[in-house]
Amino acid sequence: MPATSGTPRGRALAAALREARTSRQIGLRDLARRIRISHTLVSQWEHGHRVPKTEDVSAVLTGLGVDARERERIIELARNAGENDWLTSGLPGMSQQMAGMLECEREASTIVDWSPLLVPGLLQTSDYARAILGAGGVPREQVEPRVLFRSGRRDILSKNPPVQLRALIGEGALRVRVGGDAVLADQLRYLLKTAENWENVTVQIVRNDVPWHPGTAGPFVLYEFESSPPIVLLEHHRSSVFLHNEDDLVEYRSAADSLREEVAMGPEASAELIADVIRALETTG
Repeated sequence: MPATSGTPRGRALAAALREARTSRQIGLRDLARRIRISHTLVSQWEHGHRVPKTEDVSAVLTGLGVDARERERIIELARNAGENDWLTSGLPGMSQQMAGMLECEREASTIVDWSPLLVPGLLQTSDYARAILGAGGVPREQVEPRVLFRSGRRDILSKNPPVQLRALIGEGALRVRVGGDAVLADQLRYLLKTAENWENVTVQIVRNDVPWHPGTAGPFVLYEFESSPPIVLLEHHRSSVFLHNEDDLVEYRSAADSLREEVAMGPEASAELIADVIRALETTG
């Protein structure tokens, strides 16, 4: 293997190969026969257990009849699959970044999401997500597919075994009028209901008036896996960074532990605060 499985690009490559095959409705064994490679090996590539060589990826894409543009995108992932960290910048990189994020969500055993100003994507209602994704004059025909896609990501919360989601949310996210008072109130009701009814989801609020803490530097998502090192995702407006470097992971894991155990309110107190904000919105509305 030319690269270590479990890197951010390696996971994105696995997802891209799997999507390229399934979107064309080609079976695993059928593909393996076409390219004369064991179907078990192809399955290991598609699930990120092994990282294929670039020439193997090329053979797979030829067997699938992938067009030149998609082929170059996937080959680029294969060339750099062993790199620990990964910066994607601008719209051309977003499809690769999204593939990496989805694969991390799909494979993670635990996700710690620190979101100081917005409700985390996995816990957003459709109307709340629509208000965010439609900001800046984005055409409606582009917004709706993104909303459906984001809503579909919540399915990982009910998979078996379910992922453990630790949502650490800044108090500011409870008060920013995304979509207006009615949309925000509905979002907070959904957040409260999810925290109450889903054993694998924990919601903790970080008050605005707490002293400096590790989360002050900005939002991050920590993905923990059963049998491979964690990955950290830093998302920005038009760029994202995946971190897989051991020193960075130690720091972000420490920051996540500090936020959960020392900085954030407990789940019960957090639920009470959310309920208070909902009542205030209902009164003013």
